[in-house]
Amino acid sequence: MEKQEGHDEAVVLITGCSTGGIGHALARAFAAKGCRVVATARSRRSMEDLEHDHRLFLQELDVQSDESVRTAVEAVVGKFGRIDVLVNNAGLQCVGPLAELPLSQMQNTFDTNVFGCMRMVQAVVPYMATRKQGKIVNIGSAAALASGPWSGTYTASKAAMHALTDTLRLELGHLGIDVVNVVPGAITSNIANSALANYNRMPEWKLFKPFEAAIRARASLSQGSNSTPSEEFAKYTVEAVLRKNPPAWFSYGGYSTFLAIMYHLPLFLRDFILKKWLKC
Repeated sequence: MEKQEGHDEAVVLITGCSTGGIGHALARAFAAKGCRVVATARSRRSMEDLEHDHRLFLQELDVQSDESVRTAVEAVVGKFGRIDVLVNNAGLQCVGPLAELPLSQMQNTFDTNVFGCMRMVQAVVPYMATRKQGKIVNIGSAAALASGPWSGTYTASKAAMHALTDTLRLELGHLGIDVVNVVPGAITSNIANSALANYNRMPEWKLFKPFEAAIRARASLSQGSNSTPSEEFAKYTVEAVLRKNPPAWFSYGGYSTFLAIMYHLPLFLRDFILKKWLKC
């Protein structure tokens, strides 16, 4: 079956659309391109400013729950008959030294960022495969290209997603499904607020108490003067995804070029730069 030309009325399902986040901006950007957008979040109240936008269909969805994912996907297919684009955006930041970070926090981060994404993929792929067309967009992170101190759990989860996305691209191509790895740099969003709220629930560090200020600062690193507005990021990302032949890898945003260069540096040099930058 040939892929559809154009993208008018494409049905797009996006996870993690709470107000102030990347998913929220992506929902508006896809809608502006004429798509029918299903914006989801764990709580409908967290995206209530989208309630009155007739271009959007709001749905509660918790990517950590098999039941919630199944119910939401069935509701979307029941309403629209198909899902053309799945955007796996729901994610958690997690800041803290790996040697003292509670394993429950690490597991929770991976359950959202990695297994939550795969839960969505496994729920949606059968519908796309039946039609021999579809696009899966996984939101990774440029931070995973040069994993530094204090955010190892987050960068590891995103690195895992990069690897899984590469495999999915090869496996799902046979079914007519395009897979895109979107790798944001520093994008203005509410990720720092949620990261700090989560950080405030952490136990007091013992060995790493002297690094308290640096660790806390890492939670807000992506929200500095070099961060890219989420609307700008969403605009260019949506344009790339909606191409007839979307790119396998799309990176955009503050520090993205810098981190791509860091990825190719000798380790001793990368370590030197990261220690200076992140006060390790």
